[in-house]
Amino acid sequence: MTAAEIRSATPADLPGMAVIYNDAVRNTVATFDLEPRPDDHYAHRVASTRPGDHVLVAVAPDGDVLGYAFSGTYRPRAAYDGTREVSVYLAEAARGQGLGRRLYAELLRRVDADGVHTCVAVIAQPNPASEALHRAHGFEHVGTLREVGYKLGRRVDTAFWQRPHPDGR
Repeated sequence: MTAAEIRSATPADLPGMAVIYNDAVRNTVATFDLEPRPDDHYAHRVASTRPGDHVLVAVAPDGDVLGYAFSGTYRPRAAYDGTREVSVYLAEAARGQGLGRRLYAELLRRVDADGVHTCVAVIAQPNPASEALHRAHGFEHVGTLREVGYKLGRRVDTAFWQRPHPDGR
């Protein structure tokens, strides 16, 4: 997996991103969407030029999208402009090989360079792999909302994780 290139996403990557996302919709609680999304689901994120908003893809040498990570609006109010919500999704075959860490490292480097003060991640429970990924990048658990989602026949908790800018900006 080390041969994967990590770069900014382009519109051409959207179908590959949708395949990964829709697998998560159908089979996991990584997202609380219940219906698959169209290929252009992330088009607005890819098109954003707002500082702090990034969409990165990990692409195999053959061009297949193996995973992606993004940062975007936490809440649509001006007081939250210094905060971004971040997330990462990987194709099933790409999990457990360090690709999520590489994607997050580059995403957070860019977010930090843009002067974003705080990154927030929401992790459906249980998800020890995602918690380890976030912990490795300086996030800490700051709270849990109990049974706020219902998917795959069960109630699901979500944990909030937070990471301040390393320089305190």
